[in-house]
Amino acid sequence: MLGVAAGTTAAALLGAAAPATAATPAAPAADGARTESRGGGHGHGRPVLPPGRLGIQLYSLRDKVATLGFAPVFAELARYGYDEIEFAGYGQGSAGPITLAQLKALARDHGLTPIGSHVGYYDDANPGAYTFAQNLEKVLDDAQALGLKHIGTASGPWRYGATVDGWKRCAEDFNRFGAAARARGMRFYQHNHAEEFSFATDRPRTRLYDVLLAETDPSLVYLEMDIYWAYVAQFRFGKRADGSPARFDPLAYVLKQPHRYPLFHVKDGEHDASATDGYRMTDVGDGDIDYQRFISAVNRTHRGRRDHHWQAEHDNPVESFAFARKSSAHLHGLREKDC
Repeated sequence: MLGVAAGTTAAALLGAAAPATAATPAAPAADGARTESRGGGHGHGRPVLPPGRLGIQLYSLRDKVATLGFAPVFAELARYGYDEIEFAGYGQGSAGPITLAQLKALARDHGLTPIGSHVGYYDDANPGAYTFAQNLEKVLDDAQALGLKHIGTASGPWRYGATVDGWKRCAEDFNRFGAAARARGMRFYQHNHAEEFSFATDRPRTRLYDVLLAETDPSLVYLEMDIYWAYVAQFRFGKRADGSPARFDPLAYVLKQPHRYPLFHVKDGEHDASATDGYRMTDVGDGDIDYQRFISAVNRTHRGRRDHHWQAEHDNPVESFAFARKSSAHLHGLREKDC
């Protein structure tokens, strides 16, 4: 999906798609949307999900974007009660070319706020690559044209290897990207997978994620925690190579520096100790990650209900529209236990 298709023929496509008339949470679907989380939290108290803060990573809907185009996808997301979208590229495959101006207007017409975008970190073998390292100004130009407040990468800081010094060099890159983004009124962020929580090859007692946090400027580099992958990392990297315990709680990282985590990926998994990752990915609400607890705890931080954005995601949903609908219904249904 990476890249932007130039041209004006998409105007006819955009004009043919009527915007949704309301962006209200959809009722739980009869096709299997759960009405009760394994972690609990449904009831009559204050909603756990802050108003206006539910988004979705469009990578989860890449099959629909590539065949139907953005317009029908945005219409469905508005019907399901989404407020925001996070891009994974700006093209729409066989649906035809679309310009950034058209894409921004299309999101606005459906009541959706583009909140962020994933772009590659580097491709050193290709000077023309659409990445932060190779084409920073172009990446930021496009983000600015879409009105994004956040622009980041889902690529891990592996450009210079898995040593402490290698990650320090990546931190220097990220600080530079962050300074350039801030100059344009945006925040640069990094999205984690599980491996960011592994240990340095030259210092096996040092967790690489801790190096990233320590070496990046908090005013320039932000984090988008993928909560599922952080729990996978808790399972996979809860011990060092020598077998000594190295337990950590993903939520504790956030609560220590909540201002560094404006964005989250809300992805669910069913615990399975026999699986390599310790979890098997599911639709949000069908797994064992307690989002009532996690989101409520973040809400209690300073400005927590205002400063954080929650993006539903599934890497390979069985049916992407069903995933989007069920995830929204589940998250909108969570209630705080103390209300």
